[in-house]
Amino acid sequence: MTSPFETTGGSPEKCGLVAVIGAPNAGKSTLVNTLVGQKVAITSAKAQTTRARLMGIALDGPVQIILADTPGIFAPKRRLDRAMVAAAWEGAQEADAILLVVDPIKQRRHELEPLLETLKERSERKLLVLNKVDACAKEPLLKLAEELSAAVPFDEVYFVSALTGDGVPQLKTHLAGLMPEGPWHYPEDQVSDASERLLACEVTREQLYRQLHEELPYDSAVRPESYTLRKDGSVEIRQQIVVTRDNQRAIVLGKRGAKIKAIGEAARKELTEILGQKVHLFLHVKVEENWAEARDIYEEIGLDWVR
Repeated sequence: MTSPFETTGGSPEKCGLVAVIGAPNAGKSTLVNTLVGQKVAITSAKAQTTRARLMGIALDGPVQIILADTPGIFAPKRRLDRAMVAAAWEGAQEADAILLVVDPIKQRRHELEPLLETLKERSERKLLVLNKVDACAKEPLLKLAEELSAAVPFDEVYFVSALTGDGVPQLKTHLAGLMPEGPWHYPEDQVSDASERLLACEVTREQLYRQLHEELPYDSAVRPESYTLRKDGSVEIRQQIVVTRDNQRAIVLGKRGAKIKAIGEAARKELTEILGQKVHLFLHVKVEENWAEARDIYEEIGLDWVR
């Protein structure tokens, strides 16, 4: 793989891995999207939206920054929870830097404290990112930064708003400076390592969360069935929405199928924009009470099976 900087005689190219960790709903995915400059990870007001470890790829001149957008780290209770937390810590292995993203408003102390304890022992460069500063007063922010820095020896503290972009360019420049010299791992125009099949499922899952809010419990999934390029250059995508109970199926379908139609239409529009081609999206809902115990679904949604 070559980059435009190998033959220009300018600055040497650099490439490194940054793990983005934190409690659920701290704004990690929004921050990754803002650093990359376009959407690569789904976002939602619902906690624990990110499940698999997804890589976003940001560029800063001759530097390629590979961002591991990890699931929120929390106390795992079920097999799915354990797989998500394992994916989060796997994302931090051998990283050139670890970003701890904290929501200074909610904080989620019961999930933040164990994270701080683990980070104390890690040798990677550690950066504290206090997010959502557009919605928080200055004095509490500074107090929280001081408190967290006393618990863990962070190399730097950044105050950002992933939503508005405030402070993000400075963070990106600093991360670029931390990356080691070496060849780029991905082509210049690639923004994520997620397959188009997985990305398409993530976009649909985001619409499920956005349109159903608290009506649909967290234990739902979107499985890829087929991803077919048609002769006219469009793509046909078929997906299965899996829920655990019949009443959840009714919620997803909506009255006379109106809700699933709205979900499919919103996901189709977004996928058309992301993929740059016409999309035909077909969704159907399946009730599978114990889907979170089925080994095959983990690979489909980008997680490792854990016991």
